Amino acid sequence: MQINRRLFSIGLVGLGISACAPSLPRGGSTAFPGELAADLRPAPNGAYDAWVAAFRDRAAGQGISQSTLSMAFQGTGYLSGVVTRDRNQTETSRSLEDYLSIAVSDERVAKGRAAFARHRGTLNTLQAQYGVEAEVITAIWGLESFYGERRGDIPVISACSTLAFDGRRGPFFEQQLIAALKILQNGDIPAARMTGSWAGAMGHTQFIPTSYLQFAVDFTGDGRRDIWSEDPTDALASTAAYLQRNGWTPGLRWGGEVGSGGPSGGVIQPQPGGPSFNTTSNFRVIKRYNNSDAYAIGVGHLADRIGGAGPLRGSFPPDSNGLTKADRVTLQQRLTARGFDTQGTDGVIGANTEAAIRAYQASQGLPVTGTPSQALLQSLR
Repeated sequence: MQINRRLFSIGLVGLGISACAPSLPRGGSTAFPGELAADLRPAPNGAYDAWVAAFRDRAAGQGISQSTLSMAFQGTGYLSGVVTRDRNQTETSRSLEDYLSIAVSDERVAKGRAAFARHRGTLNTLQAQYGVEAEVITAIWGLESFYGERRGDIPVISACSTLAFDGRRGPFFEQQLIAALKILQNGDIPAARMTGSWAGAMGHTQFIPTSYLQFAVDFTGDGRRDIWSEDPTDALASTAAYLQRNGWTPGLRWGGEVGSGGPSGGVIQPQPGGPSFNTTSNFRVIKRYNNSDAYAIGVGHLADRIGGAGPLRGSFPPDSNGLTKADRVTLQQRLTARGFDTQGTDGVIGANTEAAIRAYQASQGLPVTGTPSQALLQSLR
């Protein structure tokens, strides 16, 4: 099943998903949740309980045993926060410059090179077996879960059953729920360890249950396709298998910035006034993982950076507020220095930066808009 994700959409993990479910990778100046919120813990809901009771018969009709159902739903329940996150996906758009500022941040590049070095033997073996470049596998890992640091801790059965019950995309999430139950019944993972995003994307590289059933592999040979383990081997192998089976061409680059000496192919310019990129068939295979030009460029460019390449050569135009990325970084630095912490200085104006701007404006008796501007930047000198 292929994703149908809006280009550069800033949603939460999990909607319009295929193998995985990434949104805009999180950066320093954008919000990132800490420990599991109260609304992501099971809450009483009689209608949900009735739905689960009726679902058990449908699941049994698809080969799910009563013992699996009893085990899977033990301790689970309705998660109101999952519905809230599903309903509150915004249409807010980010520029490619903002996307890459987070997806290919200095921190993500540095951690990617370190992760590549730690797992070089495994990654090289995967490259030899599946034909997918080791750096590309690592880059997808980096965008999906920050190299395993952010795999999600929401019980998949609760998340998928809540969304199936809610009904906005009931058939899709019931399909995911059935697939998750089959994973449990196959013995790949105990129910208590089957956790992921609020929309059911799981493991180091954020496979949804149906894609797991189709593409996950047991590369370690221990009899389980364990994409949740601290050892990322099965997850990385599953990603390589996914790309291979979707048409990856060994030895062919994804593309590259026009003028950088990369392969010739279809040329795209996702952000007017910004860099243009050559793309190849492997670029389109990456989009099978997440159907977004920004995502595929992010994976490709991050893979190049992990492999030792430098930043993009081309520049991006000022934003709609007349600020360049350097201006936005300076704005964040000055706000933070004045005690209005933006939680990062990546040049991306996210919720934390907007909150800091509002607090600063209020402290100065200025109109409280939360909007960056050249005048605001100058006032912080």
